[in-house]
Amino acid sequence: MNKSQSTNSGAGSSLEGKVVVVTGAGGGIGRDFALAAAAEGAKVVVNDIGTSVTGEGQDSGAAQSVVSEIEQAGGVATANVDSVSEWESANNIIQTALDEYGRIDAVINNAGILRDRMFFNMSPDEWKAVIDVHLNGSFFVSRAAAPHFKKQNSGSYIHIVSTSGLIGNIGQVNYGAAKNGLAAVSRAIAIDMERFNVRSNCIAPFAFSRMVGSIPTDKPEMADKVEKAKRMETRKIAPLAIYLASDLAKDVTGQIFTVRANELFLMSQSRPIRSVHHASGWTPQSIAENAIPSMKAHFYGLERSADVFSWDPI
Repeated sequence: MNKSQSTNSGAGSSLEGKVVVVTGAGGGIGRDFALAAAAEGAKVVVNDIGTSVTGEGQDSGAAQSVVSEIEQAGGVATANVDSVSEWESANNIIQTALDEYGRIDAVINNAGILRDRMFFNMSPDEWKAVIDVHLNGSFFVSRAAAPHFKKQNSGSYIHIVSTSGLIGNIGQVNYGAAKNGLAAVSRAIAIDMERFNVRSNCIAPFAFSRMVGSIPTDKPEMADKVEKAKRMETRKIAPLAIYLASDLAKDVTGQIFTVRANELFLMSQSRPIRSVHHASGWTPQSIAENAIPSMKAHFYGLERSADVFSWDPI
């Protein structure tokens, strides 16, 4: 019996017959996505190059270890160690699904690294490395799957973003920019692919993962964030990802969700909240005297993620 003929013995069935690619699935949240997808009946491509949190080194054992877990539980999975950050290797990830299982139904863009540093000290290499994995990598993998989704008139993208981008955080200008850029990519995909019944949504997870554990804790606010995160299990994120990958979410697209322990949130997206009009046009002086005073009550402060989600996880 080859892999495309194998069956899953788990009780779940929301992804029965589907093929799911999970990037960065060798540990943490990605591992939980892969295990949950397999438990729900999917055949899973477990992608991970096995780098450190900062993107150095490589170890094919991380992906294979998760595949072994899935197989021991009666599921079906294949390891892939291609990098998401290069066009050709990103295409190889999707091709692995096609070669092994003959189709692709969902992509979970989870792969990522951190190179945290204050903006005024961040090097070009630290900026580029994070953008390459989170933003370019998610585009490359998504784009590689697009022709197949389009042809079969179905498919689901789940992009892992962050409140570090949606709201803000200290020392993460590269990570925040990449994640906010990915949220914009997701919405554009949702608009472009709607006619082909292809969905695209985002999840901004709160969970204690290897990446969160690597955040410097020399600042009190960062130490507090990490301590709170330790109480939030990565496995709590998986049910929403599985739902979005399944046909249960056939009418859900273009949205951004947050998961925080047992809490689910629908996040706002940018829309006008206040307008002012001047019949003769504006000058710098009239903007200062009239426009800004009218708008100032609606200005956003410099809150960080922990300021907005200020209560303990439920």
